[in-house]
Amino acid sequence: MENALSNSTVDVTATTRPWRPGSVEGLAILLLLLVALRNPLATVVSGPGLQTWTTVFVSVMVQAMPFLVFGVVLSAVIAVFVPRSFWARALPRHPVAAVPVAGLAGVVLPGCECSSVPIAGSLIRRGVTPAAALAFLLAAPAINPIVLTATAVAFPGDPEMVAARAAASLIVAVAMGWLWLRLGRSEWIRLPRRSDLDDTSRARAFWAACRHDVMHAGGFLVIGAAAAATINVAVPESWLQTLAADPLLSVLALAVLAVLLSICSEADAFVAASLSQFSLTSRLVFLVVGPMVDLKLIAMQTGVFGRRFAARFAPATFVAAVLVGAGIGTVVW
Repeated sequence: MENALSNSTVDVTATTRPWRPGSVEGLAILLLLLVALRNPLATVVSGPGLQTWTTVFVSVMVQAMPFLVFGVVLSAVIAVFVPRSFWARALPRHPVAAVPVAGLAGVVLPGCECSSVPIAGSLIRRGVTPAAALAFLLAAPAINPIVLTATAVAFPGDPEMVAARAAASLIVAVAMGWLWLRLGRSEWIRLPRRSDLDDTSRARAFWAACRHDVMHAGGFLVIGAAAAATINVAVPESWLQTLAADPLLSVLALAVLAVLLSICSEADAFVAASLSQFSLTSRLVFLVVGPMVDLKLIAMQTGVFGRRFAARFAPATFVAAVLVGAGIGTVVW
C-alpha cells in the first residue's frame, strides 16, 4: 500500500513538473521572432557600417567553416581510429627531434588554422608531446601545398615570396615548439573534458568526438569572426596609408592587421598582394603572422587549450613571427 502511494506520488510529481523549453524550442522561438521582426531588422542592417560588418563576419565564417569541419572530422578519426602506439612509431621519441618532424608534417595537411587547432588537441590527447603538436598547429596552415600554391598565384612577379613564407613559417613553428619544451608547463593546457571514447562503439565515439569539438571550436570561431568584423569596421583605412611610409611601422602595422582581419590562410595571400603600398617584407610578415595569430585563432585556442595557454602562447608566437618574418624579408629583399 505504501509503495502504491509512493509510486502515485512520484507519478503526480513527474506530471506536474514545470515544462522548460530546450534548445530546439529556443531555436523555433528565435526563428519566429526573426520572421515577425524582419522589416525592422532589415532597416537596421541596411546601414553601411552594419552591412560591412555582416559581410566581413559572413566571409570569415564561410572561409573558415569548411576547414573547421575538416579538422574536426580528422581530429575525431585520430582520436577514435588511430591507435596510441602509432604516434610513438611515427614521431621520434626524443621531444627535441619530434618538434621539427611534426612541423614538416604540416606539409601534407591541406587545411587552415581552423582545422589545425582541433587536430593539435587530438594529437595531445593521443599522447603526442605538446611541443610537437604545437609545432604542427603553427606550421600546417602556412606550409601546406594549397596555401603555397595560392601564394604563388597571388605573387606571380615575386616567386621568392613562396619560399620566404614557407621558410619563415617553419622556423617560427619549430622555434615555438622548442620554446615550449624549455619554458612550457603542462598545467597551462586544459583540454575540455569529454567522455572516454574507448568505452563505446567506434561509430558512437566518432560522432561524440565530432559534436564535442564542433561545440568548443565552432563557438569560439563565431566569437573570433564577430571580433574581426568589428575591428574591420572600426579601423579607418587612412591609417594604413600613413603607416606604409615608415619601414618599421609598416611591418608592425601589417602584423597587427593580420591579427585583426583573421583571414583564412588559403585567402590571405591575395589580400597581402592587394596591399601594394606596403613593402614585400611587411607583406611577408602579414603572411607569417596571420595563420599563427589572429582573433578567431586565439578564440579557438582558448576554447580547445584554455585561457592560460592562449594568454601566453599567442603573444610569444606573435613576437617570434614578426621577428623571423622581418629578418627573412630583409635578407631576401
